[in-house]
Amino acid sequence: MARRVGRVGGVAALVAASVALVVVAVVAFSAGRLSTLADPTPADTSAEAGFARDMQVHHQQGAELAMIVRDLTDDPDVRLLAYDIATTQSQQSGQLYGWLRAWGLSQRGPEPSMTWMTRPATVDGHTEHGDGDGAATHGHGDLMPGLATPEQIDELRASTGVEAERRFLELMLAHHRGAIEMADAALARSSNGVVVPFAQSIVDSQAAEITLMEAMLAERG
Repeated sequence: MARRVGRVGGVAALVAASVALVVVAVVAFSAGRLSTLADPTPADTSAEAGFARDMQVHHQQGAELAMIVRDLTDDPDVRLLAYDIATTQSQQSGQLYGWLRAWGLSQRGPEPSMTWMTRPATVDGHTEHGDGDGAATHGHGDLMPGLATPEQIDELRASTGVEAERRFLELMLAHHRGAIEMADAALARSSNGVVVPFAQSIVDSQAAEITLMEAMLAERG
């Protein structure tokens, strides 16, 4: 029982930390909108626009996976984590939508997804999770890193109990690692005052959740 209480407390603490990071991102977004004279408006094929479009899709699936598992388990740890992921990623997806509106850009870009990640990094001093030469290891229109396939989502829907928890954690670990890769790529390609703190908040919050989910997965064999 002590281990269970400790784990619930750990998840609750992480939820609180995630909420704090979302608040930081919201403040950064508001401040960024007020400082648009300092930051040039991103172009339609910019890293900023590509990141906003692709991370919206990525976050929407994260929220979907989280809501699926909430209906498949009674475990309080998993349900609390799923609630945090669903609410945080839905809220951030809305922010990304708002960026594109504020920039006067369409929600659907003129290039295939992931195109922005194929271009060399432009910000000095930042190391991304790529192939080491400043260009990410993705091609035009490739599946976003960590994105679950329809077959994997169907497998999750068909599972129950501990098996559903285990499958969700496996999918979400890959999903978070992919999101960090995308956020890292944005940090390596943008100095925009709105994008940088937002992308960094994704790296920080999802890295913390990865540590927690790895422990939760290990508990479930």
